[in-house]
Amino acid sequence: MTQRLHLVFGGELVDPSKSTFENVDDIHIVGMFADYAAAHKAWKAEAQRTVDNAHMRYFIAHIHRLRDEEQAASATEELGR
Repeated sequence: MTQRLHLVFGGELVDPSKSTFENVDDIHIVGMFADYAAAHKAWKAEAQRTVDNAHMRYFIAHIHRLRDEEQAASATEELGR
């Protein structure tokens, strides 16, 4: 079975409609998870814990989607889409 790592992290945003952190040094790293289901459960718990702060957001990063920088990227990847 392929391992698909996911990182859950969050922090206070400058503007709740964007994803720029107020202070990168204060980003809360919840943890690394071996599958999406576990990551989603952790994300949901943190999101619910901080629901009263409109500027606080948590994210799930799909670490397994990172690729070897030596490999050529597709045009879409280069555009950040």
